[in-house]
Amino acid sequence: MQTSTPFVVPARLHSLVALASLLEKLDRLPRQASAEQYRAVAEQLSMRLAASPLDDALNTILLACPATAELYENLQYRHAGLCRQSLAPALAAEAAATALISRARGAA
Repeated sequence: MQTSTPFVVPARLHSLVALASLLEKLDRLPRQASAEQYRAVAEQLSMRLAASPLDDALNTILLACPATAELYENLQYRHAGLCRQSLAPALAAEAAATALISRARGAA
């Protein structure tokens, strides 16, 4: 029998987790806040994410909070592209496009 160890949030990430939880709620219930309120939460969370190194604790939070993970990825896009997305769909699309182009060239 395998038991999982409960995740303990490090103290340095408490405010980040609180903001991430709020963003997740606002994302699920979009009419609960104004655009300005949503933007304010996203901006505060962005600052916390920028100040937090990507370690196991932050990665666990990002896995549990999809809206926060998307925000993190958007913040990192300039440096790392879609760093949290699987490469398999992109590679499959590129392979399919290459095959289609080869077939089109052969038919011409």
